[in-house]
Amino acid sequence: MSIDGLSDDNDTPHYDGPAGGWGSVGSMARIMGEERPTPAVLDTLRRQNKPGGFMCVSCAWAKPAKPHTFEFCENGAKATIWELTSRRCTPDFFTEHTVTELKGWKDYDLEQQGRLTHPMRYDRASDRYVPCGWDEAFAAIGAELRAIDPEQAVFYSSGRASLETSYLYALFARLYGHNNLPDSSNMCHETTSVGLKKVIGSPVGTCVLDDFDSCNAIFFFGQNTGSNSPRLLHPLQEAVKRGAKIVTFNPVREKGLESFRNPQSPLEMLTGKETQISTLYFQLKAGGDIAAITGLIKHVLAAEEERQREGKHVLDPDFIAQHTVGFEEMKARVNAIGWEQIEEESGLTRADLKQAADIYVEADRSIAMYGMGLTQQVHGSETLAALVNLWLLKGNIGRDGAGISPVRGHSNVQGQRTVGISEKPELVPLDRLAGQFGFEPPRKEGMNTVKACEKILSGEVKAFIGLGGNFVRAIPERERMEAAWTRMRLTVQIATKLNRSHLINGEVAYLLPCLGRSEEDMQESGAQAVTMEDSLSCIHGSLGNNTPASPHLKSEVAIVAGMAKATLPPNPKVTWDAWVADYRRIRALIEETYPDQFHRFNERVFTPGGFYRGNPARERIWKTESGKAHFTPPGRLRAIGFEDAPGRWRLMTMRSNDQFNTTIYGYSDRLRGIEGTRDVLLMNPLDIAAAGLREGQVVALASDAGDDVDRRVGGLTVTPFHLPRGCVGAYYPEMNPLIPLWYHDEASKTPAAKGVPVRIVV
Repeated sequence: MSIDGLSDDNDTPHYDGPAGGWGSVGSMARIMGEERPTPAVLDTLRRQNKPGGFMCVSCAWAKPAKPHTFEFCENGAKATIWELTSRRCTPDFFTEHTVTELKGWKDYDLEQQGRLTHPMRYDRASDRYVPCGWDEAFAAIGAELRAIDPEQAVFYSSGRASLETSYLYALFARLYGHNNLPDSSNMCHETTSVGLKKVIGSPVGTCVLDDFDSCNAIFFFGQNTGSNSPRLLHPLQEAVKRGAKIVTFNPVREKGLESFRNPQSPLEMLTGKETQISTLYFQLKAGGDIAAITGLIKHVLAAEEERQREGKHVLDPDFIAQHTVGFEEMKARVNAIGWEQIEEESGLTRADLKQAADIYVEADRSIAMYGMGLTQQVHGSETLAALVNLWLLKGNIGRDGAGISPVRGHSNVQGQRTVGISEKPELVPLDRLAGQFGFEPPRKEGMNTVKACEKILSGEVKAFIGLGGNFVRAIPERERMEAAWTRMRLTVQIATKLNRSHLINGEVAYLLPCLGRSEEDMQESGAQAVTMEDSLSCIHGSLGNNTPASPHLKSEVAIVAGMAKATLPPNPKVTWDAWVADYRRIRALIEETYPDQFHRFNERVFTPGGFYRGNPARERIWKTESGKAHFTPPGRLRAIGFEDAPGRWRLMTMRSNDQFNTTIYGYSDRLRGIEGTRDVLLMNPLDIAAAGLREGQVVALASDAGDDVDRRVGGLTVTPFHLPRGCVGAYYPEMNPLIPLWYHDEASKTPAAKGVPVRIVV
């Protein structure tokens, strides 16, 4: 399917092959050669995402009870190879390089130094990291935390820390005296947590893996499956083969949702056979999803009127009457919106939307899947409400083979919230924690990512502890944030490899190396397993069995406990040493705090396919203000937070298939046909000509947010690409300096990175 200025056989960068196939195998082999992993990598990949094995540290897609021979994808393999690299970043490296020098290195080059091996302290006099002992580090961190008001500290967590670590980390924060617990969800799917909860009472999706075996249709919105969650392509391929239809709405041509060749299939690999994934693929404008969904709803309502003349229904009137509120108001508002406005805002025609709506009308069971193309918009929460409207019309929430299924990113980003990583005290059973541990938990709302950044800028935050991740690189306003970061008193980073956040330090700074999930975690009671939650609310156990990269590493659990012991006064009900010695005791605590979701936790750790913790909305129990699911009258058709204007472009930040979040594995965005660089500006060829630019020209992007702050990124090569008119694309996190901190979803404060107002500077 083509768009203005582009055809399927043009000479713009593209990838001729399908997702998967030999291209995927070759990409994994390349990373294997670059990282030179330990020999254990092959056995680890064999055990990856299997019952009793090791759970991937990459995306959070579900792990089946009956896994494939190789239950990992290209990105998952890269993450494992990256973790099991033979490269080591020792104290000698830091002796040779000042922190100021390292700030000039690229992200890829920093992480290529390999696994961190020793706890390090930043020495400001020499501008170098120097080795220190664990006891020294814990004592200094504890002393610094005790010296400040607890509400001046921020405890951030990335999405890969286990349930056990996350539970203790949240407990540490509350025992210390704050709810300042931002996490990576604040930057990606917080819109899901806020938006879905408001309209269906659940902060997470409603599907389970079996639903993909019985659905008739799957609708995708703003999610790049081939680049971000390739294991999802297996159930999609199986669904297509049994006759299900897939409809995709995405401004970007996403190869994984176009065609797939299964590397697990010898027949497909040898014959070159591939599966066309999407029946229909529509490249709508960035931020045009509300308009497109509204158009679908108009067609569905019209089809209902036609069927009623025959005494039949398209809608599920019994479901609407029993389980929902607001239908008539929503219907009236949608019917009042004209097609001209829908076509203008979506970039799609009425005929396009009718094709998609017809598939939805005829399907008995439909699943809606979406990614950050919906959540990272100024009005992302309203987009989700519109999507729920469409799904409620046919009762497609709360029954088998149907539902809403956000595709989460990091491997345990959903699970961390489940066990207490939240700045919102109303989401945590604080009274139960008070009884368990004999203290009065703080009740004041804490800081999410945006609020933490605002208070770092204002100087109100004095200490930042990062449990994994690359916070400074991942957030908006990078230049302003880095300048403010150095004014903090204490910064602590827990990590496996060096990244840019470790180079932006407070007055006192520590870099604490931890075990990787694939490595053996040996404690007093023996080898320890950890757990995590996938996107479909199933809990999985993970057991590492590789020799740690260094004898000086500690587990994340042990590091959190070490800092807590050095910070907090003794409490007979808080037994950090016992919890470190045996993680089963931590799981027993989680069960005590969340008995409905984690009953018999230790017995079920290695349940094949994980154990389902439950979801009231799936049972049609609506935890909303009204006790029912909510139809929402659309208040707007545009999800972006600005009006179009001459010279203003809609920037979409995107990831390559050679990266995961801020981790850059290499410079091959194979699925888009872009090799050797990340410094590109992707544009429709007609836009290049209309703007007086030329292919290969080097330009800069500048913020056009209207607040008179000079934000810009230069050195970008103009590159023709399959994009809608008026939209441009470039890579994350390099484009983060262009995103104002205040430019976020209005309800969730998720940064609106998929629709940023910019202008091109020659």
